[in-house]
Amino acid sequence: MLRAGGTVDRPTARSSSAGDQWPWVTRHRHLLIDVSAVLVGALDVWLGSSWHRDAPMYSFVLSGIGAAALILRRRFPFTALLLTVPGFFAGWSELAAMIALATLARRHILGWQTFTGVALVWVARFFWWPPEKFFAADWEQHVHNAIWACIVAGLPLAIALLAHARKELSTRIVELAASRERERMLHAHAIRADERARLAREMHDVVSHQVSLIAMQAGALRVAAVDPNAKQVAGTIRMLSTRTLDELRQLVSVLRTTSGDDSPQSGVEELPQLVATAGINASLTVQGPVHDVAAPISGAVYRTVQEALTNIRKHASGATATVQVTADNEVLLVEVRNDAPPVGTSPVLPGGGHGLVGLRERAGLLAGTFEAGPTDDGGFRVRVTFPLTRPLDE
Repeated sequence: MLRAGGTVDRPTARSSSAGDQWPWVTRHRHLLIDVSAVLVGALDVWLGSSWHRDAPMYSFVLSGIGAAALILRRRFPFTALLLTVPGFFAGWSELAAMIALATLARRHILGWQTFTGVALVWVARFFWWPPEKFFAADWEQHVHNAIWACIVAGLPLAIALLAHARKELSTRIVELAASRERERMLHAHAIRADERARLAREMHDVVSHQVSLIAMQAGALRVAAVDPNAKQVAGTIRMLSTRTLDELRQLVSVLRTTSGDDSPQSGVEELPQLVATAGINASLTVQGPVHDVAAPISGAVYRTVQEALTNIRKHASGATATVQVTADNEVLLVEVRNDAPPVGTSPVLPGGGHGLVGLRERAGLLAGTFEAGPTDDGGFRVRVTFPLTRPLDE
């Protein structure tokens, strides 16, 4: 509402929640409007009849029929208009005819029924009853009646056009908002695609090159070394480097596609090889139908075990690890545990601190739970559970 001085009275929370405070008004909105329309038409007829008590009986009857016809305006607007016109012509159901015409024009904005209704309302307002009174009036009075007839017939049509334009504008606004949302999403996808391509180039040009050099140096060391233990360590380094290169190639292919789900991912079936080549003393126990789980969960299990073994190799060198994977019909459990590292082992390697955070986020995306912490014997335990009965899209 515009107040004096140009200030705008903004709607308050009380007014915006009127529908919440009066839910029955929202549920019965159309019924209340119909009752109000009938009451307005009846009030107009009552006022007109009270001023013309000496009018013929048919004027009262036709006016009453015209007011009562508004009950039909929502389902049969053209019929309701036809029933109001005689009362408007020979009685006092002028407002009833205007309400019926507005409903008809709202339903058929450019239909023949609307133009017929406009003509009938105009005629009913222009002509007088009885006919001798109409013909006895001068031309100035006729011009005055014609102007008022245009206003009476044009006002409901203008209201219907305004309501129709408002509906069209609301539809266009909704379509525009949806179009802007789609454009925003496409722009975000384009930005992510560029970032993924940049990361893929960096990983391919930098990380893959460094790992390739490590593999080559390990191979050369394995050939040149005389000590059997040195040969075994060099072979392990080369094997791990080669495996890392394969995973980097898969990751680069994922980053270069629009969806990372199209490329093959390591899963539960590759856990024995992962544990055997982990470079530490580790054992694997698998129980239950773990090979039948969904691909996202299978990949998450593999990454969990891989990250846990990597942390043991980096932070608890020389410790013994146990990997247990158990599945039933509802839950899949992954537990990686290591004991305390022996005294006098190699120093702890630096870490980025993001491994466990990534495992927690991966478990959360699959509606799982993540636990990690030290054990009573000085070791460390990583425990993750994944529900198997919950749809992945939830």
